[in-house]
Amino acid sequence: MAGPRSRELARGTPHGAVGGRVRLRTLSNLRWLAIAGQSVALFLVYFALGYPLPILYCGIAIAVSAALNILLALRYPPTHRLTNREATFYLAFDVLQLAALLYLTGGIANPFALMFVAPVVIAAATLNLGNTLILAFIAFASVSLIAVVHRPLPWPAGEALNLPQLYQAGIWTALVIGIGFTSVYAWRIASESARMSAGLAATQLALSREHRLASLGALATAAAHELGTPLGTIAVVARELERALPEHSSEAEDVRLLRDQAERCRAIIARLANPEETMLGATARLPLGAFLDDIAAPHRGDDLEIRVTITPPAGEAQRAVPQLWRAPELLHGLGNIIENAADFANLLVEISAGWDATYLYVAVTDDGPGFAPEIFEALGEPYITSRPGQRAPGETEMNPQALAEHEGMGLGFFIAKVLLEQTGGMVKAVNPPGGGAQVQIRWPRGVIDGPQPPAPSDAA
Repeated sequence: MAGPRSRELARGTPHGAVGGRVRLRTLSNLRWLAIAGQSVALFLVYFALGYPLPILYCGIAIAVSAALNILLALRYPPTHRLTNREATFYLAFDVLQLAALLYLTGGIANPFALMFVAPVVIAAATLNLGNTLILAFIAFASVSLIAVVHRPLPWPAGEALNLPQLYQAGIWTALVIGIGFTSVYAWRIASESARMSAGLAATQLALSREHRLASLGALATAAAHELGTPLGTIAVVARELERALPEHSSEAEDVRLLRDQAERCRAIIARLANPEETMLGATARLPLGAFLDDIAAPHRGDDLEIRVTITPPAGEAQRAVPQLWRAPELLHGLGNIIENAADFANLLVEISAGWDATYLYVAVTDDGPGFAPEIFEALGEPYITSRPGQRAPGETEMNPQALAEHEGMGLGFFIAKVLLEQTGGMVKAVNPPGGGAQVQIRWPRGVIDGPQPPAPSDAA
């Protein structure tokens, strides 16, 4: 925990994530749509309205765009996914092609100058921040250039449309602001959606280990049910053979051993068939203090003290201490909170707990620098971390391989919050007045300390 705690602050995906969110067919279809629209507009203006314009040069600009589409269709399969660099290049071509058409037909005074927004917004929704900024710069430069240098706007012969300089400056300003605003808006929405999707995928991966154990338990129960009958038959036959053989013969000793081992197998199968009652025994539920101490034990070290403090309500007898179920979501969620506090603590992590008739409370406090004020609004979202070297800010693509190595990626608090909310808990992060950071969790009574284990809910 070095420096101010901007723990949990970074957006996007792991650094070095390769592009591939955009299919070539998507951009090609959009370009064919633009080619059709441009061709129809030129036909109506030149032939239907009779406005003079350099139809040959405009046709060449449209033909070059069509030629690029045909070339790409011959070079790549329709399902080819473009890298960030390739998509940026093709979208930059669309910007420059549009700039060439507008240069020939009046510059930014042409109403179709609004179409500069489209390629940049597509880039913002699909590419990382760096490539989006490159494309936005090309669009800004193109708008500025054709605002100053352009051919006259097509107009009826003998008439001229001379827009005031101030009005043209207003058009330029509107285009620049529109491109910038819509691009930032689209990028933020796409980035948030990608981070949340990847974070939820990592959460499912973290839970899969616990679910594998649950599946093994169900398999063991089924095996116990199937094996119980044949083992019972073996025990009965062994007992009959033991009675039939001479008492002190070697064969009788072997049969007696066989019967003892069959009985042992039946006892083991009985424990597998009732894991909650026989296999886990008393460890299926633990008193509140022992439960928290058990979770904190792996994180204690020579240079770090983890203190567990239980504060019962006034007049409450010791026998009324809540007994908590060792649910996987609860163990993993609280374990992540305690581990996160231990990572950022200097010398002490204090786990305090209490209860009343309505709620059960747990607070995990460390003596580190505390949460950075700027991250409170984003705390609890995936990829909010200060650990370096995980991703380039603004990238919206998730590297699937990184899901299996989510530690240090800002997913710890996100996963813990999701899991604890699935058990019915409410999670809140604060900076206490005495310094450090504190995570508070509160459950309604009976949710995690009731007669039945807490069932995962869809609250998160």
